[in-house]
Amino acid sequence: MKKLKNEELNRLSPEEFKDTEKIPAVLVLDDVRSAMNVGSAFRTSDAFCLEKIYLCGITAQPPHREINKTALGAQDSVEWEHKETIVDCIADLKKNGYAVIAVEQADKSTSLLDFSIDKEAKYAFVFGNEVFGVSDHVVETADIVLEIPQYGTKHSLNISVSIGVVLWDYVSKLRTMIST
Repeated sequence: MKKLKNEELNRLSPEEFKDTEKIPAVLVLDDVRSAMNVGSAFRTSDAFCLEKIYLCGITAQPPHREINKTALGAQDSVEWEHKETIVDCIADLKKNGYAVIAVEQADKSTSLLDFSIDKEAKYAFVFGNEVFGVSDHVVETADIVLEIPQYGTKHSLNISVSIGVVLWDYVSKLRTMIST
């Protein structure tokens, strides 16, 4: 076994990425303070071929030095849109047939372990502010509140880690359903 070189990875060009079929999901960032976390969200969204990212409220937007540093070009391949308020964003997504999934610790949340998907559905995964989490309005109006099980003392993951965990779980389940 040998480690592959970048030129051996058969990566899509930004133009090819824009033309490739996307996973029926979007990412929604709710007042995310760190531009580096936003850049990481772009990079993860590119890796899993998500349709789009919505940057809401105070969430940093490209072009931004710290986004560019962590996105490594994904800010140019992944479609994105800024929305002034999360309320407007969620209303638009629901109107367009997306199931809104707030990723948060809440009573009556669904464990990621128990999260089952519909391969025909479109999903909007909402991740919140690094300190305050997903806004109360989104938690109250979400179709599902999804919680990542945690077993240590902190019960908190960095938003970029949470995005990776949730999207990997979703894409894995979706690909398994499609291939069977």
